Amino acid sequence: MPIRVVLADDSLIVREGVRELLQSVDGIALVATCTDLDSLQAAVEREHPDVVLTDIKMPPTNTDEGIRMAEALRSSAPSIGVVVLSQYADAEYALALLDKGAAGRAYLLKERVSDLDQLVNAIREVARGGSVVDTKVIENLIAERSRNKRSALADLTHREREVLAVVAEGKNNAAIALAFHLTEGAVEKHISSIFSKLGLSEEPAVHRRVKATLIYLAEERIPEKR
Repeated sequence: MPIRVVLADDSLIVREGVRELLQSVDGIALVATCTDLDSLQAAVEREHPDVVLTDIKMPPTNTDEGIRMAEALRSSAPSIGVVVLSQYADAEYALALLDKGAAGRAYLLKERVSDLDQLVNAIREVARGGSVVDTKVIENLIAERSRNKRSALADLTHREREVLAVVAEGKNNAAIALAFHLTEGAVEKHISSIFSKLGLSEEPAVHRRVKATLIYLAEERIPEKR
């Protein structure tokens, strides 16, 4: 069965460009195109897609419709993957997208739309519950965090890396404790140590887990520098 995709973007050029690109890809079927949040919501209810490919901003408010749709789908249809297309390379919107976990979510810059391999990889990755974050966003985030060329994860213990991997799945402390047969207190100590070693101790609490997730995802895809 092909991966069923619903596309939402208020730009006709983007919609037609993506349609033409995906027509040549085996295993992916573009089943609907939309121009705003209302038509996207209707298409999702009608088509039951595997993946939503959406602009970050579109009518009616042209603010964060793509992010809000991704958040709504976590509750109403958690199996649907979401690829958000954005022109913003700073981490703010990526943090918002991944705030409740990275599974089944991708954040790509719009300039990647013309790169068929990257676009298809993101669609396939979120369809199977994985995640993708544009390398430019990750580079900016890590540059903000530190100018150190060493791996951001180099100082983590093996257990801390295991815990961070589960944090990246969006699990809370209770679920992490259950997974590793630890007390919640022990999990809190591990996570506090992770934040400290990643230089995130002074970050707002709501962003620590998300930024740690982004750093983890980056280094899972980019070989560590020695």
